[in-house]
Amino acid sequence: MHQINSRQMNLLIFVACTLMMLAAAYMEHVMKMIPCSLCITQRGFVVLTGVLALIAALHNPALTGRRVYAVLGIISPLLGACFAGRQLWLQSLPEDQVPACGPGLAYIFEEFPFMEAFKLLLQGDGNCAHVDKILGLSLAAWTLIAFIGLALVNLYQLVRKDNKLA
Repeated sequence: MHQINSRQMNLLIFVACTLMMLAAAYMEHVMKMIPCSLCITQRGFVVLTGVLALIAALHNPALTGRRVYAVLGIISPLLGACFAGRQLWLQSLPEDQVPACGPGLAYIFEEFPFMEAFKLLLQGDGNCAHVDKILGLSLAAWTLIAFIGLALVNLYQLVRKDNKLA
């Protein structure tokens, strides 16, 4: 049986991330679903994960380089999973405990010092508590599942024994 090589695996990761971003763009521009600050942050980690995978596929390094890319490919989706988890937590709060809606992401980073803006971003706001569902799960839950899957694929790339070049 033919085992998929590291370059092919990274291209699949890139394609998966591209499809995720196309779905997000479709939901925003066609379905008119306005993303909250945590959604936008999760998109950033999807893009980062995809770009890392594309660079890894194009670079196609030796074993040590492939492992470095795999570690980075684990860290990026795990950070994204933290934001998806935070959004799921906000969505699970009773209505009386949901934080008030705040300003947009661009305004926050224009008007506040970076660390304060980053803290506000991590907290999320009432916009992040809105739940849109697809097939019974919220978009944040689907994104969390995708991030875990991307991290697991990269973990496989890190520990696999037959990690040959293309």
